[in-house]
Amino acid sequence: QLQLVESGGGSVQPGGSLRLSCTASGSPFKYYGIGWFRQAPGKEREGVACISSSGGTTSYADSVKGRFTISRDSAKNTVYLQMNSLKPEDAADYYCAADPIHPIIPTLDPLSYDYWGQGTQVTVSS
Repeated sequence: QLQLVESGGGSVQPGGSLRLSCTASGSPFKYYGIGWFRQAPGKEREGVACISSSGGTTSYADSVKGRFTISRDSAKNTVYLQMNSLKPEDAADYYCAADPIHPIIPTLDPLSYDYWGQGTQVTVSS
């Protein structure tokens, strides 16, 4: 069974940067599409970015395009989310998830993801 662990969350000022990591274990990581999602208090979980199993295809929510970058290092079984120019509205709990059904063309639909990490909190405030 695939297990995912997020790390790298924290508190930053607006305009700052953070890099989140999602490390997998328990199953061949290379066969899964991986997505990053976030959920703020009182809001629905939303897809932020996703990456194909090969790393060659990525997709981003409009709200983070040009500021966030998703990447993966298969040798380390890790997917990263580099977040730059952070805004207060980016504050949320961030989760990574694995999609076994769409490894080639990843999706931002959380319903496609079967395996989820426990989340890491991101706070953006001055």
